[in-house]
Amino acid sequence: MSDNVATPNRFVTIQEHIINEQRQHPAATGGFSWLLSGITLAARIISANVRRAGIIDVLGDAGAANVHGEQQQKLDLLANKTIELCLGYRGNVAMIASEELDEAKVITRGETEEDRKYIVVFDPLDGSSNIDVNVSVGTIFSIFQRDPALAKKSDDQAAEILQPGIKQLAAGYIVYGSSTVLVYTTGEGVHMFTLDPSVGAFILHSEDIRMPEKGKSYSVNEGNANSFPRAVQKFLEWCKTEEAGPYSARYIGSLVADFHRTLLKGGIFLYPATAKSPNGKLRLLYEANPIAFLAEQAGGEATDGQTRILEKTPKSLHERTPLFVGSKQEMERLRRFIRDEA
Repeated sequence: MSDNVATPNRFVTIQEHIINEQRQHPAATGGFSWLLSGITLAARIISANVRRAGIIDVLGDAGAANVHGEQQQKLDLLANKTIELCLGYRGNVAMIASEELDEAKVITRGETEEDRKYIVVFDPLDGSSNIDVNVSVGTIFSIFQRDPALAKKSDDQAAEILQPGIKQLAAGYIVYGSSTVLVYTTGEGVHMFTLDPSVGAFILHSEDIRMPEKGKSYSVNEGNANSFPRAVQKFLEWCKTEEAGPYSARYIGSLVADFHRTLLKGGIFLYPATAKSPNGKLRLLYEANPIAFLAEQAGGEATDGQTRILEKTPKSLHERTPLFVGSKQEMERLRRFIRDEA
């Protein structure tokens, strides 16, 4: 091997890392690890398709809109089908819900509760409208355990999915950028892996990531600033003052990419309600919840401006919410402006 190629003392794959975490729980059966391996397989397939997007016919609109009225991209549908197939073969995922599916979908009808133990919700390709201009996109996922008691209270099979974020077993995202990076948590810290395409495996990059308590940037679509709540407008005005630093504005337009920077560098990401979207625009179940879980596990915070994101119980699969997530100091400063305007 060339002298200028860095080689670590030891490679730790994500599968090995998951198994090591599982050993800390003697009652674990291995089914959860098997599920997570399905997600990493889907991530490798999606990453390969993203990197060949200009070569194979996966760019552009698919010719239909999703349940939110948003134009679906060809890669949206390809990513959604990839995840569905990879989870279906695992045999222990009962149901899935996705940004690209109108309703929850049953994918396993096993004979025992163990055969249909988990629920996975996901945004298969966050920021997909950016793919045509070669900007980072990503996948967001969240895992819950089924709660049959919820199903008994309703005729709707989706009732079991409508759980608050504090009940997540795991959550994570994959960024398809200059490298493909997977970040996940099972409630015991946040860990990051980088896909090594030469061996086809996610290799451990960092364990127990901590979000800085203060950052130097804010991330928001300021094109909508005139319709933001007054407290948010004042916060953004403060960010530009000498007292504040001032902060740098950084906005990519892919939630996973914007949050990934915030996770590593600190600061704050804001997606407030607007006049056009008074309930916010991001989806609570499969966008805000997993991001909030990761943020809190890394020492950050996430709210809708009034309520902790993880304490909100979704009323529908595609419920929207405002989202403010970031470092403790920026989140506390934002709360002051919100209190002052109350």
